[in-house]
Amino acid sequence: MAKRRISKKKVTKFVVLLLIIVAIIIGLVIFFTRDKGDNTIKIKSVDTIEGYDYTLRSNATKYYKELFKELKEVLEDTDVDEDKYADLVTKLFVADFFNLDNKINKNDVGGIQFVYKDFRDDFTKLAASSMYKNVQSNLYGNRTQELPIITKVSTEAGEKAAFKYGDNEDENAYMINFDIEYQKDLDYQASGTLTLIHSNKKLEVAEMKETSN
Repeated sequence: MAKRRISKKKVTKFVVLLLIIVAIIIGLVIFFTRDKGDNTIKIKSVDTIEGYDYTLRSNATKYYKELFKELKEVLEDTDVDEDKYADLVTKLFVADFFNLDNKINKNDVGGIQFVYKDFRDDFTKLAASSMYKNVQSNLYGNRTQELPIITKVSTEAGEKAAFKYGDNEDENAYMINFDIEYQKDLDYQASGTLTLIHSNKKLEVAEMKETSN
């Protein structure tokens, strides 16, 4: 039985067509990848507080930046005013954690750098599955979702008290009450109490409770 011969002309046409299709696919991949890459929101550190590992991110709100500047001045003083330090940690934590408008997605949990180091992972997971769970991605800056913006945090220091955490206890932990003012009331938490513990030379958030006005 005679073998069918495939003409060189047909083979050439097929190869040319295949190369064109591959070139189109590669071109589309490069185009869309480059387009998205150029439009993604870039967040970087714009300031730090030496010796405390506190950083200021470029997407922080104007209010948060003002508080961070105050904190830097307090901590760079030769004689650190611990009460003022505690007050500012409370305001900064609250101003970052409850301000969702500038967050990239549900995993971009605010205020983590002020949380007690051993609690950070659990705190982040809890926040991502609760308060932050409905935050839509804003990687490309096109989110239309309305999210809370904080304009002010007011504080009232309570008495220092013993606070046990894990196998440790801080005999002089700070209990500080806070109230939040939002740009628009979207029915988010408006008040609460933070417990700050001493961790080496730092004050860190060990507990947060919600209170009703």
